[in-house]
Amino acid sequence: MLNDNDEPKGALTIRTLAMPSDTNPAGDIFGGWVMSQMDIAGSICAVERVQGRVATIAVEAMTFIAPVKVGDVLCVYTDIERVGNTSITISVEAWVRRRMLDHRVKVTDGRFVYVSLGEDGKKRPIPPLSR
Repeated sequence: MLNDNDEPKGALTIRTLAMPSDTNPAGDIFGGWVMSQMDIAGSICAVERVQGRVATIAVEAMTFIAPVKVGDVLCVYTDIERVGNTSITISVEAWVRRRMLDHRVKVTDGRFVYVSLGEDGKKRPIPPLSR
């Protein structure tokens, strides 16, 4: 369980507003919409690190903690967890600011795995970090 001292892990990568068109039949924001925002944020982080094209190859340990409501500001944070030869694992957390207030609530987290691709669409080695 989260407490008031918990803070998002990683860099703020995406911030967007949950709209009525993104709701499920219960009136909450559809989990698939949240997951797509997380995948977009994870891929932005991965592209910056691998310095090129990536494709999502896996979503691991996705956990929905709390619903997202219409009008919430969804904030997605990313952190590089592991860099392999051709794949990269990104830790992704989604938090909301309810009614645009400063109070944040963690709504979901997961690990997204991407593969680095060359211009030909085939796997390519991830270059080392430049100094």
